[in-house]
Amino acid sequence: MTQNPWTRQPEPEPGPASGPAQAVDLPRRGASAPQHGVPAPAEDQRLPKFAIPTADTLWWVGVHGGAGESTMAQLLQGTRAANHRWPIPPPPVPTPVILVARTNGSGLRAAQRAATEWASGVVQGVAVLGLVLIADAPGRLPRVLDDFADIVGGGVPRVWDIPWIEEWRRGEAPSPDNTPDEVFEVLDSIYALRASNPGDYPAPY
Repeated sequence: MTQNPWTRQPEPEPGPASGPAQAVDLPRRGASAPQHGVPAPAEDQRLPKFAIPTADTLWWVGVHGGAGESTMAQLLQGTRAANHRWPIPPPPVPTPVILVARTNGSGLRAAQRAATEWASGVVQGVAVLGLVLIADAPGRLPRVLDDFADIVGGGVPRVWDIPWIEEWRRGEAPSPDNTPDEVFEVLDSIYALRASNPGDYPAPY
């Protein structure tokens, strides 16, 4: 990931004074690593796992069908969709992942289960950087879902919000032309966070 293709203005050429990328970070909301005493979900409520050869990229883990992980992988070049599974590299370095869910009730419950599964410590080899919530409908969330989203967000380090985008619903491929400013801000934050310290993940293997 050497440059962010989703920046509206061309990035300046690096000069002698250029330093490492500075993360446009969000304040941490919840735990940044698994916690002792968190009960794991039942086996049939956990996400499956698959092996990856090395922790060399950022993975999007959609926590339910239609979550939008493939869309996020299209938006940020060099990242991958995990197909609703935990990507597990060999020791000792964990791989960074971002959970992805829709903002409907079932999507938020799935996000809560995945966050709980990670927090319980039963998923070894991943570092959850946060959660992307993608709007499931236009307009504001109903109060009950908005409150629930706040609760779910408290179980992960960060939360990013993607608004409803009618062009994507109609089947248009995501592109800079049909992507609103809010999405560019999310991508800038995630890109800078990933690029700033690619080997410094908040969870041990």
